[in-house]
Amino acid sequence: MRLAIAEINLQALAHNLAQVRQFAPNSKVMAVLKANAYGHGLVKIAQHLNDADAFAVARIDEALALRAGGLTKPIVLLEGFFHQDDLPILLANNFQTIIHDENQLRALENAKLDAPISCWLKINTGMHRLGVAPTQLNDFYQRLQATNNAKDTINLMTHFSSADDVNDPKTAEQIALFDSLVQGKQQAHCLANSAGIIAWPAGHGEWVRPGLMMYGVSPMLNTSGKDHQLKPVMRLTTKVIAIRDVDAAQGVGYGGSWQSTQPTKLAVVAMGYGDGYPRHAKHGTPVVIAGKRYGIAGNISMDMISVDIGENADGIKVGDEVVMWGPELPVEEIAQCADTISYELLCNIAPRVSYEYQR
Repeated sequence: MRLAIAEINLQALAHNLAQVRQFAPNSKVMAVLKANAYGHGLVKIAQHLNDADAFAVARIDEALALRAGGLTKPIVLLEGFFHQDDLPILLANNFQTIIHDENQLRALENAKLDAPISCWLKINTGMHRLGVAPTQLNDFYQRLQATNNAKDTINLMTHFSSADDVNDPKTAEQIALFDSLVQGKQQAHCLANSAGIIAWPAGHGEWVRPGLMMYGVSPMLNTSGKDHQLKPVMRLTTKVIAIRDVDAAQGVGYGGSWQSTQPTKLAVVAMGYGDGYPRHAKHGTPVVIAGKRYGIAGNISMDMISVDIGENADGIKVGDEVVMWGPELPVEEIAQCADTISYELLCNIAPRVSYEYQR
C-alpha cells in the first residue's frame, strides 16, 4: 500500500491556464516552472502546458531539464546566468536570459559567441531584489543594443513587490514608474506575476508570468483559488495506519503539548515533516477523512501525525484515505494554520512522496 501521494490533476492545470488567458486576453503567457513547477513536477507539468507561449525558470539546470525532457518552447532564465562560461550553453539551447546587473552585462559584452542571445532587461521599480536602477536603464539598454552578443530586440521586465494586496498603492506606483521609463522603447514588456494578472490589469503588458495561480492557488491575500475560479492541481493524501484509544488528560506526541479533555480516539496517519508537511501546523489544523474534517492532535512528527477523530470514530479504519490538502481542503488554509504561505508548502513536498498524474 502506497502512503503519501501527491495527485496532480492535469485537467485542473489546463483550466487554470485558460483562466490566465481570461484575465489577460491580450498578453502572451510565460508559464513559471521554477522550484520543480512549485512542487508539481517540472517536466511533467511543462509537457502538459502546450498552450503556454514560453516557460520561465530560475536557474539553468531547470532549463536544461526541460530541454532534456523534449520541451522546445522558449525558456527564460529569471535569474539570468551566473558566469560567462554559461553563455555558450544558453546559445546552444536557445535559452533567453535576464540581464539585471553590471557583471552580467559585462560578461555578455566580452563573450565570444557564434550568434546573439535573446535578452530581457530587468528594471528595479521598487522590489529592490534584482534589476537595474531606473537611472541605469538607458545606459544598459544602449549597451545591449550595441553588442553583437544580444539580439536587437531587448525586452523589458520588472517585478511587483505587493501585488497581492489590492489596498497597497505600491503596485500602481511601480506600474507608473515602469511605464514612464520605457516610453519610446517599443519592445515587449512583462510586469505581472500571478497577483498582477488577477488584480492589476494595467500591468499586463505584452507578456504575463503566471506562477502560483497556474497550480490553482490564490496569490492574493485572504482568498482561496476558488475565489478566482481556479482549481487546485495538487491533492496531497495519505492513509490511516493505526487507531488508538486515549484517555482524558493524557499528553499526545512529542512534548505532550496536546491533551484531550475527554476519552477519544486518535487516527495515526502516515505523513509528517519528512514528507514536506509543515512541522509548525497548529493543534486543530484540519485534515479530511471520509469527507469529514478532523483536527490534528499533538506536534507533527517526521513520519506521522495524530488526528482526533472522537470517541465514536465515525467508522474510520486503518487504510482509510486522509486528505492533507486539495480541492476538499485548500492549501491556503493549511498555510495559515502553519503561519507560512502556500508557496512553501507546495515547494517542500519531499522526494519520498509518490506522484500520480491524472488526465
